[in-house]
Amino acid sequence: MGYNEMRGNPEVVDYLNMLIGGELAARDQYLIHSRMYEDWGLSKIFERIDHEMQEEASHADALIRRVLFLEGTPNMNRDDIDVGQDVVTCLKADLALEYHVREKLAQGVKLAEEKGDYVTRDMLRQQMSDTEEDHTYWLEKQIRLIELIGLQNYIQSQM
Repeated sequence: MGYNEMRGNPEVVDYLNMLIGGELAARDQYLIHSRMYEDWGLSKIFERIDHEMQEEASHADALIRRVLFLEGTPNMNRDDIDVGQDVVTCLKADLALEYHVREKLAQGVKLAEEKGDYVTRDMLRQQMSDTEEDHTYWLEKQIRLIELIGLQNYIQSQM
């Protein structure tokens, strides 16, 4: 490899850097929302969202490590976050973020595949599966529960 050549495809590295911003935003949004739930005395949802925050941090960590391995420079600028005002707006903001992240991960899987970077592709697939099967599904379920049993009953169940 020449002096200016990277180990990784520059497009893939740029894309991973964009994904880091989304994962850092998800981490920070979950951090603030979990602390809000804790402040409101909702210990069950606090614990769940605190766990999601840690998972988003580990996704960001994996992306950062991959960018470094590919000899790129990780971009640590995070995307904007949407802080809710109450339980429902927090859940909906988190769900919107997960949909956004899922979409970006799917595009990343496609790009990595096109560029022949199968390690990156598999890593992004794993993150997509966490996003779809875990985070997104759980958030959708909470919103459905609120519609089904009412906000007061839901809040009581989270204390």
